Amino acid sequence: MEKVVSGIRPTGNLHLGNYFGAVTSFVKMQEQFDCMFFIADWHSLTTHPKPGDITKSVDTILAEYLACGIDPSKATIYVQSDVPQVLELYLYLNMNAYLGELERVTTFKEKARQQPDNVNAGLLTYPTLMASDILIHRALKVPVGKDQEQNMEMARKCARRFNNIYGVEFFPEPQSFHFTAQAVKIPGLDGSGKMGKSQDNCVYLKDDEKTIRKKVMKAVTDCGPSQPNSPKPEVIQNLFDIMAVVSTPDTVEHFDTAWNDCSIRYGDMKKQLAEDINAFCAPIREKITEYSSNTELLHRVAREGAEKARISAQATLDEVRQIIGFHK
Repeated sequence: MEKVVSGIRPTGNLHLGNYFGAVTSFVKMQEQFDCMFFIADWHSLTTHPKPGDITKSVDTILAEYLACGIDPSKATIYVQSDVPQVLELYLYLNMNAYLGELERVTTFKEKARQQPDNVNAGLLTYPTLMASDILIHRALKVPVGKDQEQNMEMARKCARRFNNIYGVEFFPEPQSFHFTAQAVKIPGLDGSGKMGKSQDNCVYLKDDEKTIRKKVMKAVTDCGPSQPNSPKPEVIQNLFDIMAVVSTPDTVEHFDTAWNDCSIRYGDMKKQLAEDINAFCAPIREKITEYSSNTELLHRVAREGAEKARISAQATLDEVRQIIGFHK
């Protein structure tokens, strides 16, 4: 069975974009692949979180993973820092990575602009740590968004370079993977192209009904269509795109018809969208609350997942050490 690896940084709650962009794919993939899903707490250190926040955030993501349907009996769920073998491979990969190529990575350049007072070595070598997360399990597939494609190319480069330096065919070149033909992108409520934590334009899965209504009613719109059957501007198409994944087809068709005949009332559309998002999130929200209160279960899931992940990681590391020339 092909191995799949993917992780998420514990930097807050999961939102609708995470759910439709990644988590639903995880739930489907666990039925067909050998899946390793991890919480990337080491990656989060580039932003210098407080110690208590790390533990709280890890438990939050664990509870939300389980609430969304990721099953620890079908997929291995673990916390990155519970698998120290990742760091040893990270060291070896860094020895073969070059300053110029790391500095050219788009995500590094963007982060360096956003946080000029905190351009740390971890930020620079983020791609090699990501490569280590993947290669430590010799994964073939990695479900990622388009914004991670350059990092995925770095992971493939790390695999090729290791194989070339030591004259082996040990590491496979991992490929970006979407369970469906096209990744689902959930737009933000501020009119931007993508829902994301840093943009503060999210509906979180654990948001209560009042919060969801307040957020949706503030969503950016325009003055309405000026003529029948006119193209929808991005800010309006965004609302329709969100509605397409939480509302019934009849509801979407109703407001699409209203747009085309210039009778659409954005207030009505937002009220309906808020109710549909609430209906969608309610059962997930209840499960998040249930799992969040059971820390014993969360820690058992993480502990058992880490044991499985360490076995996989150690098998890889033992061979890597032999190839490099280290002996037991």
